[in-house]
Amino acid sequence: MDWLDEVKWDRDGLVPAIAQEASSGDVLMVAWMNRESLALTLQRGEAVYWSRSRGRLWHKGEESGHVQQVHEIRLDCDADVVLLKVTQRGHEPGIACHTGRHSCFYRRLDKDSGAWSPVDPVLKDPESIYK
Repeated sequence: MDWLDEVKWDRDGLVPAIAQEASSGDVLMVAWMNRESLALTLQRGEAVYWSRSRGRLWHKGEESGHVQQVHEIRLDCDADVVLLKVTQRGHEPGIACHTGRHSCFYRRLDKDSGAWSPVDPVLKDPESIYK
């Protein structure tokens, strides 16, 4: 059996993929992968996702230079979520978020006010990253 056949793809042929920083354990982002992007990720050793908004393959860092070097690919117990253990390249510290932050999970809910507040700094102005 092909290893890709073991993944439970959704009706659109996609599976959610979590990018986790190998060194710190930080969850950097969640994206989507199809069969081709997952196969390319293994082949290249760099994260390749399926962009639902663009309707095409997306090599992480193709515009920003913030490439994700993949060390491990894991599949959860239900075979419906992929975990990539990565090193975020292109900036120190690594920038995974299009907002110029280390992680896409930079907002925290304040349970008293019920408001989401940014708690992580912008490391680089997105205007200077994306042209």
